[in-house]
Amino acid sequence: MIRPETTADYAAIYAVHQKAFGGRAAEPELVAALRKLPTFDPALSLVYEEDGRIVGHILFTPISIETDPGRVPAIALAPVAVLPGQQNRGIGAALVRHGLEACRRQGHAIVIVLGHPNYYPRFGFSAALARPLACPFGDCGAAWMALALVPGALQGVQGRVVYPPPFSDV
Repeated sequence: MIRPETTADYAAIYAVHQKAFGGRAAEPELVAALRKLPTFDPALSLVYEEDGRIVGHILFTPISIETDPGRVPAIALAPVAVLPGQQNRGIGAALVRHGLEACRRQGHAIVIVLGHPNYYPRFGFSAALARPLACPFGDCGAAWMALALVPGALQGVQGRVVYPPPFSDV
């Protein structure tokens, strides 16, 4: 079952990210910090629950693209995690698909991800679409991808992507 997180899920979500990222605290601390932002939307923080246990989590966070004419709103897909013993079963893919649909229903037009270039294209993400968008994390290469949830949403958009401050700590 995929559903929005509740406050009762916080500890389990922390554990999922910590275990999925090899014991690192950066990713679970990022999730905790993003929850404190006024732009945080719990409807876009989704858990995968199996037999009453949280085994996966994905978060979508509002960001912006700074262009010469002004700001263009977008959404960042980050982070996503699945417990190591549950990986390679389609849980991450189900979270991504469900999350993208939730973003689409809310009217979001652009999603950005910095992720594995062999994984995210299956969902429609493209490094070519992200090429006119400056990655704030340095030279991100093929791992820097964008998806237009609304056809043409990225047409002519060129600028610098701005993430909320907690992302700089990862």
